[in-house]
Amino acid sequence: MFARNLNFKPRRNSNGVSLIEVLISVLVMGVGLLGIAAMQATALRNSQSALERSQAVIQSYTILDAMRANVEEARIGGYDTAMCAAPAGTPLATADRVSWLNAVRDSMGATACGAIACDATTCTVTVQWDDTRGSNGIAAQPFATVTRL
Repeated sequence: MFARNLNFKPRRNSNGVSLIEVLISVLVMGVGLLGIAAMQATALRNSQSALERSQAVIQSYTILDAMRANVEEARIGGYDTAMCAAPAGTPLATADRVSWLNAVRDSMGATACGAIACDATTCTVTVQWDDTRGSNGIAAQPFATVTRL
Protein backbone atom coordinates (compact mmCIF):
# COMPACT_ATOMS: atom_id res chain seq x y z
CA MET A 1 0.00 0.00 0.00
CA PHE A 2 2.06 2.88 1.22
CA ALA A 3 5.78 2.77 1.00
CA ARG A 4 7.59 3.76 4.09
CA ASN A 5 10.57 5.95 3.98
CA LEU A 6 12.89 4.27 6.38
CA ASN A 7 15.60 6.85 5.81
CA PHE A 8 13.47 9.71 7.22
CA LYS A 9 15.06 11.32 10.20
CA PRO A 10 13.56 14.37 11.93
CA ARG A 11 15.71 17.46 12.08
CA ARG A 12 16.96 17.91 15.57
CA ASN A 13 17.75 21.63 15.36
CA SER A 14 14.09 22.68 14.75
CA ASN A 15 12.77 21.91 18.22
CA GLY A 16 11.68 25.47 19.20
CA VAL A 17 10.24 28.69 17.89
CA SER A 18 12.58 31.16 16.29
CA LEU A 19 13.01 34.66 17.61
CA ILE A 20 11.59 36.17 14.42
CA GLU A 21 8.36 34.19 14.80
CA VAL A 22 8.00 35.41 18.38
CA LEU A 23 8.59 39.04 17.36
CA ILE A 24 6.01 38.81 14.57
CA SER A 25 3.41 37.30 16.89
CA VAL A 26 4.04 40.03 19.50
CA LEU A 27 3.69 42.68 16.79
CA VAL A 28 0.39 41.23 15.57
CA MET A 29 -0.92 41.01 19.12
CA GLY A 30 0.19 44.59 19.86
CA VAL A 31 -1.60 45.96 16.80
CA GLY A 32 -4.75 44.10 17.83
CA LEU A 33 -4.61 45.47 21.36
CA LEU A 34 -4.09 49.02 20.08
CA GLY A 35 -7.19 48.62 17.92
CA ILE A 36 -9.20 47.43 20.89
CA ALA A 37 -7.97 50.40 22.97
CA ALA A 38 -8.97 52.84 20.22
CA MET A 39 -12.44 51.30 20.00
CA GLN A 40 -12.80 51.55 23.78
CA ALA A 41 -11.88 55.24 23.77
CA THR A 42 -14.39 55.94 20.99
CA ALA A 43 -17.09 54.03 22.83
CA LEU A 44 -16.47 56.07 25.99
CA ARG A 45 -16.70 59.37 24.10
CA ASN A 46 -19.91 58.36 22.39
CA SER A 47 -21.33 57.05 25.64
CA GLN A 48 -20.79 60.50 27.20
CA SER A 49 -22.50 62.10 24.21
CA ALA A 50 -25.48 59.75 24.58
CA LEU A 51 -25.70 60.58 28.29
CA GLU A 52 -25.81 64.29 27.50
CA ARG A 53 -28.56 63.74 24.92
CA SER A 54 -30.56 61.81 27.52
CA GLN A 55 -30.03 64.63 30.00
CA ALA A 56 -31.29 67.13 27.40
CA VAL A 57 -34.51 65.13 27.04
CA ILE A 58 -34.94 64.88 30.81
CA GLN A 59 -34.31 68.59 31.35
CA SER A 60 -36.73 69.52 28.56
CA TYR A 61 -39.48 67.44 30.11
CA THR A 62 -38.71 68.91 33.53
CA ILE A 63 -39.40 72.50 32.48
CA LEU A 64 -42.42 71.42 30.42
CA ASP A 65 -43.92 69.78 33.49
CA ALA A 66 -43.36 72.98 35.48
CA MET A 67 -44.98 74.96 32.67
CA ARG A 68 -48.00 72.64 32.63
CA ALA A 69 -48.41 73.30 36.35
CA ASN A 70 -48.57 77.04 35.56
CA VAL A 71 -50.20 76.80 32.13
CA GLU A 72 -51.85 80.23 32.08
CA GLU A 73 -48.51 81.95 32.58
CA ALA A 74 -46.82 79.73 29.99
CA ARG A 75 -49.45 80.44 27.34
CA ILE A 76 -49.00 84.20 27.63
CA GLY A 77 -45.21 83.89 27.29
CA GLY A 78 -44.27 84.14 30.95
CA TYR A 79 -41.74 81.33 30.56
CA ASP A 80 -40.23 82.57 27.30
CA THR A 81 -36.50 83.13 27.45
CA ALA A 82 -33.75 83.56 24.89
CA MET A 83 -30.83 81.13 24.67
CA CYS A 84 -28.54 81.56 27.68
CA ALA A 85 -30.40 84.68 28.85
CA ALA A 86 -31.05 85.50 32.49
CA PRO A 87 -34.71 84.85 33.37
CA ALA A 88 -37.06 87.68 34.29
CA GLY A 89 -40.81 87.84 34.86
CA THR A 90 -43.28 86.67 37.46
CA PRO A 91 -41.81 85.13 40.62
CA LEU A 92 -43.01 81.56 39.98
CA ALA A 93 -42.00 81.49 36.31
CA THR A 94 -38.64 83.07 37.10
CA ALA A 95 -37.97 80.60 39.91
CA ASP A 96 -38.88 77.68 37.63
CA ARG A 97 -36.58 78.89 34.85
CA VAL A 98 -33.67 79.67 37.19
CA SER A 99 -34.00 76.23 38.75
CA TRP A 100 -34.21 74.64 35.29
CA LEU A 101 -31.17 76.46 33.89
CA ASN A 102 -29.13 75.55 36.97
CA ALA A 103 -30.15 71.90 36.58
CA VAL A 104 -29.18 71.99 32.89
CA ARG A 105 -25.74 73.35 33.75
CA ASP A 106 -25.28 70.91 36.63
CA SER A 107 -26.15 67.86 34.54
CA MET A 108 -24.59 68.84 31.20
CA GLY A 109 -21.70 71.17 31.96
CA ALA A 110 -21.14 74.86 32.57
CA THR A 111 -21.55 75.82 28.90
CA ALA A 112 -25.00 74.23 28.59
CA CYS A 113 -28.00 76.52 28.40
CA GLY A 114 -31.58 76.61 27.21
CA ALA A 115 -34.33 78.63 25.61
CA ILE A 116 -38.12 78.56 25.76
CA ALA A 117 -40.55 79.96 23.18
CA CYS A 118 -44.32 79.60 23.54
CA ASP A 119 -47.36 80.75 21.67
CA ALA A 120 -51.02 80.20 22.56
CA THR A 121 -50.91 76.41 22.18
CA THR A 122 -47.37 75.09 21.59
CA CYS A 123 -44.04 75.54 23.30
CA THR A 124 -40.54 74.84 22.04
CA VAL A 125 -37.86 74.07 24.59
CA THR A 126 -34.30 74.07 23.24
CA VAL A 127 -31.31 72.79 25.19
CA GLN A 128 -27.80 73.46 23.89
CA TRP A 129 -24.49 71.99 25.08
CA ASP A 130 -20.89 71.37 24.00
CA ASP A 131 -20.73 67.98 22.29
CA THR A 132 -17.27 68.27 20.70
CA ARG A 133 -16.00 65.18 22.53
CA GLY A 134 -18.48 62.91 20.77
CA SER A 135 -17.95 61.59 17.26
CA ASN A 136 -18.98 64.32 14.78
CA GLY A 137 -20.11 66.49 17.71
CA ILE A 138 -20.32 70.27 17.54
CA ALA A 139 -19.62 73.00 20.06
CA ALA A 140 -23.26 74.14 20.24
CA GLN A 141 -25.28 70.92 19.91
CA PRO A 142 -29.01 71.81 20.03
CA PHE A 143 -31.91 69.62 21.09
CA ALA A 144 -35.44 70.93 20.69
CA THR A 145 -38.73 69.61 22.09
CA VAL A 146 -42.00 70.93 20.72
CA THR A 147 -45.20 70.17 22.60
CA ARG A 148 -48.72 71.38 23.22
CA LEU A 149 -49.63 72.72 26.63
